[in-house]
Amino acid sequence: MTIVVRRATVDDAEDLARLNFEFNGGEPRQGQDIKASLRSNQELVAVALMLDEVVAFGCAQSYRSFCYPDPYGEITEMYVSEAARRKGAATALIAFLEQELCCQGVTSVKILTGNTNNPALNTYQASGYITSAEVMLQKKVRIY
Repeated sequence: MTIVVRRATVDDAEDLARLNFEFNGGEPRQGQDIKASLRSNQELVAVALMLDEVVAFGCAQSYRSFCYPDPYGEITEMYVSEAARRKGAATALIAFLEQELCCQGVTSVKILTGNTNNPALNTYQASGYITSAEVMLQKKVRIY
């Protein structure tokens, strides 16, 4: 089965909302919010299609710091619907996002995932990513 990967457009908003709800649960994102986010051009969002149906998405961003000469990239989100798993969608999304980041001058990309998410870890490692000794710390902050 052929996987086609392309940049997401505002026409994909409803499919992205559906997939994001499968991925994250919680309160469903509204199509209008997703369209606004896609129009802002702050994030690289790609979709994978099988038989003209959006079955997966991946998101990435590039960052610049005065500390480093080149921008670095991060694949921030990746989700493949259950029916489309193990068919190459994630690998195709990763390759597409990496290429797009390279066009922005990125020379290094990182991906964060849970340390027990073995299917994702296997996919990322098969795409050439290596486990790092970094520790991610996270904190929710309140606005006063």
